[in-house]
Amino acid sequence: MANVGLFTRLGNLWKGFLSIWISDVEKEHPEIAYENAINSMIEKYSKLKNATAAIIKRREDVDERLKRATRDLAQTEAELSAAVETNQDDLAVILIQKKNGLEQEVLEMRGDMDTASKDAESAKSSLLQVQAEIKKLKAERDVMLARMQSAQARLQIQGQLDGLSVDAEVKALDNVREHIKTTVAAANLGKELSETSLDARLASLKDKAGDVQAKQQLAEIKAKRAAQQASQAQKTM
Repeated sequence: MANVGLFTRLGNLWKGFLSIWISDVEKEHPEIAYENAINSMIEKYSKLKNATAAIIKRREDVDERLKRATRDLAQTEAELSAAVETNQDDLAVILIQKKNGLEQEVLEMRGDMDTASKDAESAKSSLLQVQAEIKKLKAERDVMLARMQSAQARLQIQGQLDGLSVDAEVKALDNVREHIKTTVAAANLGKELSETSLDARLASLKDKAGDVQAKQQLAEIKAKRAAQQASQAQKTM
């Protein structure tokens, strides 16, 4: 008993794994899921069609028996009337018993006929419903698969557009910009350092000293010229 339980659990576990695997496959390939569903509906339709045919055959059999019993009843009633008119009481008694049996048989067959007719109509209705469901499922399959293909195409195009994105180029350009800024900053730093160095300060001071001397010499030249002009002016007086 323990082994049976173990095998049962293993069987259920295997069915569970198989169901999950089939579910994953159907997600990746929805056309398989639709085909499986449609084939299942077609198989159900085929079985229901055979059952409906059997029900209709039974209705036809009951109908044929009812018609035959109705004809026999009419014939028996006619014979009974003739027997009564001809005073054949012994035959009349037999015909009355036959008539009563036929009436009961016709009554029961009419009930059977009513049931058979309802069963046949219900079966045909179910058959038409399954047929409509198959057509509906096929139409849904075509629409959904078309949508799936369209979505996949859009995703593929989107992926291609993402591949053409300028993000990578912009990032590369940003790196170049940063490198240029770093290089310029390094150059500016060298200039600033050279301007603040001791040699630069001395050179600047030397330039300023030379400028002061030149200005003093200019002032002396102007003073000499002015003195000469004043001397010549006194001589002419």
